[in-house]
Amino acid sequence: MKKIITTSKAPAPIGPYNQAVLAGNTLYTSGQIALDPNTMELVLDDIKTETKQVMENMKAVLEAANMSLENVVKTSIFLSDMNNFSQVNEVYGTYFNNNTAPARETVEVANLPKFVNVEISMIAVK
Repeated sequence: MKKIITTSKAPAPIGPYNQAVLAGNTLYTSGQIALDPNTMELVLDDIKTETKQVMENMKAVLEAANMSLENVVKTSIFLSDMNNFSQVNEVYGTYFNNNTAPARETVEVANLPKFVNVEISMIAVK
């Protein structure tokens, strides 16, 4: 049985999907981009600020499912330009303890929704 997870503290979906789905003890999040949930405006000042907004959105979705970043077992990072990897990684790394950080892949893609620079999705387990 699946449970749909939603929160007003993260951007509302801009298509036919939900912020996250809880299946048993496993949470599957949709990808988050740097939309400010209060204004639904993109936060694209620079790649670090953009990444921070994405991670804050992810935290809000996890919290709506009564989870935290400590529950995350896998992340997927999509970049429009791999030259941004080190800056994204720097911000991303502030959200996790190196000893318990989740598995991850980071890939460069041709384009992302709304032509943003970074999108991140997560899988978490209670």
